[in-house]
Amino acid sequence: MTTGQIFLYALIALVVYYIIRKALLVRSVKHYSAQEASQKIKKERNVVLLDVRTDVERKRDSIKGSFHIPLASLGSSQNELKKFKGAEIICYCRTGNRSLNAAAKLKKLGFNAANLRGGIVRWNAAGLK
Repeated sequence: MTTGQIFLYALIALVVYYIIRKALLVRSVKHYSAQEASQKIKKERNVVLLDVRTDVERKRDSIKGSFHIPLASLGSSQNELKKFKGAEIICYCRTGNRSLNAAAKLKKLGFNAANLRGGIVRWNAAGLK
């Protein structure tokens, strides 16, 4: 086997691993559309929106009433998150990829977490405030 073939097989294995990991993450977390999340927030008291984007992104735009903890800080912010232990935490980012990882991480930490499918992009496109 040539070096090129080894590199190609390694690359294919990496891509397959990424796809399988993503599929397992998607299946392990509850997802809400922008409309479903908006209705849930209006009807239920124990629902929290958590913005996991960077500080710069948050300053540009955010969903009114949401809390902010960047994805990179989730592990070190467990004390701050304790106040939401009994609530469902719906994570959002720009398009829903980072928030999927955040929701999975929060679930591993024992929180009831979900993902806002499509993130703030879909939220804004739906005309929600």
